[in-house]
Amino acid sequence: MRVLYTATAFFTIIALTLMINSNKSTEIMKYFPIDEEIQFSEASTSLSLLQQLSNDRYQIRWISSSKTTVPVYLRQDISLLYMDGKLKGIKGLWKENEQDIYLQADFEETDSSHFQTISFHHGEVHYPNDVIKSVQTMSHNNLYVIDSPYSPLEAFHTAESQLEKNWQETLNHATSQQLNFRWKEWIDRLKIDSQKYDLVPLTSLYVYNKKPIQGLSQEETDRVVGQLWEGLYREYILPISDTNRISQQIIPIILIDKNREHLYVLFNDQRDELKLLKQNIKAADQT
Repeated sequence: MRVLYTATAFFTIIALTLMINSNKSTEIMKYFPIDEEIQFSEASTSLSLLQQLSNDRYQIRWISSSKTTVPVYLRQDISLLYMDGKLKGIKGLWKENEQDIYLQADFEETDSSHFQTISFHHGEVHYPNDVIKSVQTMSHNNLYVIDSPYSPLEAFHTAESQLEKNWQETLNHATSQQLNFRWKEWIDRLKIDSQKYDLVPLTSLYVYNKKPIQGLSQEETDRVVGQLWEGLYREYILPISDTNRISQQIIPIILIDKNREHLYVLFNDQRDELKLLKQNIKAADQT
């Protein structure tokens, strides 16, 4: 049985600043077989426009929360926020023998932007005889903020009016161009044949909550996703949180082998260097 050194640990990175309590745990996020008895009764992530602070600044509230049906040995949540495709913030919280986690951060920003956030909600369930199982799910949200000198400040999740649709298309196009250029640059540098892979941005991984990866069962998909987050937490999230700053790393891209033998995750690390994480789908280990 693994031992936790702190009962509660918390960290948040936002706007190039790190706030972290002095009891931060070095505990890793670890995948175990899914527990069929315990589930998440609640899991959500939200983004909302709070107020306009001045002619060129506004305030956003970012919330991630979850609740298991019963308290479990270890609760762990992590939430990532991207603005126009670039990393804006990281939030994380670990608690022992609890079922609820609530994370909130308010931050200021300027200009029209598209915010995207994805959260991984996780729990370890310990049984007698050193039997350990997992409970996990993902949640997500996105928010478009339109800050134009020609119209009042507004925000929306889904475009409804023609004006909102025009802004959504403009912001999506600008972000997609930047991301696709960088992702192609990464793939070319590593000499990967992209035609042999299905490409999934990290911010879209939530679609596999209830839908299996094509060619895999839902049980296999849950295992792959759980171990993918385990690798991301160890190689991407913790190293960035330890640097006390964010250098606007773009959204990681996941390449799933069409033969379903392995996947790659490509991302910029805390030193802004290209890094590749490999996971064998059948064996489900990372290198």
